[in-house]
Amino acid sequence: GGLAAAVPALAAGWRWPAAAGVAGYAAGVALAAGLFVRTVRRRAAVSAAAAWMLAAALGWLLVGLVADVFLLCGRTLTALQDDIGPLVPVLLIGFTGQALIGALSYLLPVVLSRGPQQRAGLQHTLDRAWRARLALLNLAVPLLALPLPSPAGPAGAVIAGAGVAAFLALLLRVSVRTWAGHRAGPVRAAHRGLLAGTAAGTALTVAAALVAGSGGTTPQPPPSPAAAGTRTIAVSLEAMRVSPDRVEVPHGTAVRLVVTNHDAQRHDLTVQDGPATRLLGRGESGTLDLGPLTADRQAWCSVPGHRAAGMRLALVVGHPGAGAATPSPSMAAPGAAAGDGPDLAREFSPGWSPRAAALPPATADTVHRVELHAVGVRAEVAPGVTRELWTFGGTAPGPTLRGRVGDTFEVTLVNDDTMGHGIDFHAGALAPDGPMRTIGPGERLVYRFTAERAGAWLYHCSAAPMLQHMGNGMYGAVVIDPPGLAAADREYLLVASELYPGEPGSEQQVAAMRAGTPDAWAFNGVAAQYAKAPLTARAGQRVRFWVVAAGPAGGIAFHVVGAVFDTVYKEGAYLLTPSSPGGSQVLDLAPAQGGFVETAFAAAGHYTFLDHDMRHAEAGARGLVEVK
Repeated sequence: GGLAAAVPALAAGWRWPAAAGVAGYAAGVALAAGLFVRTVRRRAAVSAAAAWMLAAALGWLLVGLVADVFLLCGRTLTALQDDIGPLVPVLLIGFTGQALIGALSYLLPVVLSRGPQQRAGLQHTLDRAWRARLALLNLAVPLLALPLPSPAGPAGAVIAGAGVAAFLALLLRVSVRTWAGHRAGPVRAAHRGLLAGTAAGTALTVAAALVAGSGGTTPQPPPSPAAAGTRTIAVSLEAMRVSPDRVEVPHGTAVRLVVTNHDAQRHDLTVQDGPATRLLGRGESGTLDLGPLTADRQAWCSVPGHRAAGMRLALVVGHPGAGAATPSPSMAAPGAAAGDGPDLAREFSPGWSPRAAALPPATADTVHRVELHAVGVRAEVAPGVTRELWTFGGTAPGPTLRGRVGDTFEVTLVNDDTMGHGIDFHAGALAPDGPMRTIGPGERLVYRFTAERAGAWLYHCSAAPMLQHMGNGMYGAVVIDPPGLAAADREYLLVASELYPGEPGSEQQVAAMRAGTPDAWAFNGVAAQYAKAPLTARAGQRVRFWVVAAGPAGGIAFHVVGAVFDTVYKEGAYLLTPSSPGGSQVLDLAPAQGGFVETAFAAAGHYTFLDHDMRHAEAGARGLVEVK
């Protein structure tokens, strides 16, 4: 049943049904394992070697199946094709090889012997040093499967080879002992065929596992084109990116690219000094046979402007660890360099969830007491990209505060970090000397202010250098409702900010901040999160978008594609109300400014909101409103 669900689901590209099918198959194997365990408890094994090897084989099968399920849950099917390589030694050596050796350790004495006494003798021979052989085979599997540094891969290959060679030596000894007893021609011929097939099958199965397992984890000398084989790579075109954008293969590998366009626009893929696909519509695919690669090549979309926007693929030959399809460092590492920026077409990590953008209404309280902890965290700031952040309360932006004109806010700042921090609320008017001072690790301060003016206000760390503290996540919003603010059907808060590459405080990051060259822009701290997890509304509802520009260097031109704003409130004043004959297309905010806009969506559909500085929108300052 699991196979019946998984196989057609994989063929159709349905990831979650495929994961459910593999999980069902794993459950069936686990039930069988329970039966085997109960059998062993009822009676002793005829061959300890056979029993333990079959048990180990079953264990590795379960490991492979569980890994399959996790990979299916956490990867796109395109990425999965390159991630399952380490499971080859698990399934070929851990499962198939051991199952074959274990089964033959029991079956050969039964088939070759002429009576109980001879069978016992043959069984004793095949069981010799079985613990050592079992240990060798099961130690080899993780050495070949895990991404360990050299010489783990070659060592695993040698260890597995030793375990197999020991069994083949015992097989040869059994053959010599029983050969003389089979005098008749047909019997001897059957005997010879059985032993030859057993030896060849065992050796070939494990040899295939060694080649597949060790080749992906250890550096190999450049093979000849004939020996390198053919590699088929699934390539996805989406969101102005080619995924994967970098592929490494051994020298001489014949490469075949299966290119699929998942974008609404038409794209192609053109290979340097090589073939090109036709222009592909959404869902269409094309195949490029590049032949054996002996030098690095580039590929790109030839539609004007698309290559410059980031639609590039690097085919790299002969580098250590060749064989991986990976994003370039600027797209994957926490310390990414400025340039193309994160690959926004990728999926977020398993378990990721977007920051809630819905803004709850102000409470009836007139005094708001809040405790904020300054703390460093590592968080996912773009699909598949995690970075170290300095935060208020463990999130960037920090918690949102909301109240009305005349409300008092009593904020206790607790410094749980290893460096000095402070806080500055733009919504309050007071001498900064005391409440905005920098406090050391373990210290606390109370910042008390009264909100005397309405608006959408910024708060941020007041410790020097403020550029770094704000640029690394220490900012948030305070919303003070204008008197008489009408109710809206839905309210969302979007804090616009920049994301800078590199570790906090590094020379690379500080240089990027001073130059004003972030590698991504974000709403509520995560690039493109609402493109993956849209906001929602219903046609005809009044939707209010509060927007604060946290910077630290740039402002925002907030726009919703397909909508016209009938209300604009900026920096404490209404610029437009529903009774006005005009409309607005953009809420323009300089760094640290805030306001809100309102609209009613005319019809069901998907409406993109973005920073209309298209450099920022393409680099993450965008999202969707799904209108039912």
